[in-house]
Amino acid sequence: MSSTSARPTGAFIAASWAAMFIGAATYLVGLWNANMALNEKGYYLTLLLYGLFAAVSLQKSVRDRMEGIPVTSLYFNLCWLSIGASLTLLAVGLWNATLLDSEKGFYAMGFVLSLFGAVAVQKNVRDASSASRPMSRRDLPPQA
Repeated sequence: MSSTSARPTGAFIAASWAAMFIGAATYLVGLWNANMALNEKGYYLTLLLYGLFAAVSLQKSVRDRMEGIPVTSLYFNLCWLSIGASLTLLAVGLWNATLLDSEKGFYAMGFVLSLFGAVAVQKNVRDASSASRPMSRRDLPPQA
């Protein structure tokens, strides 16, 4: 994609940040108030951090490839593996947790919302950066 890409709207930027913060905050507040052992809370906290990092890394890798920026297949596949691992580990943890089904759904939705928000925030940051960057010779179409 060239630097002529449009800057994201303020509403989309705000919605993206809100989705990430609301998802992460509800997940963390639920974790803080949960009646579970500290090591179990640490497990779920680590999953959130790992999932957020994996989601942002995957979005950046996909975008880099679309723009012709080299990304090794190893790293690209590791990003996909990390997203899958974080979602699988969350599912297994919640399946085996002694929580109400409504609490399990609460954690799952907070987790997924925060991952979606992180991907959208990363996209907006990248779009805003490329929209404000002056066009370089590299961005110009090839001359005939």
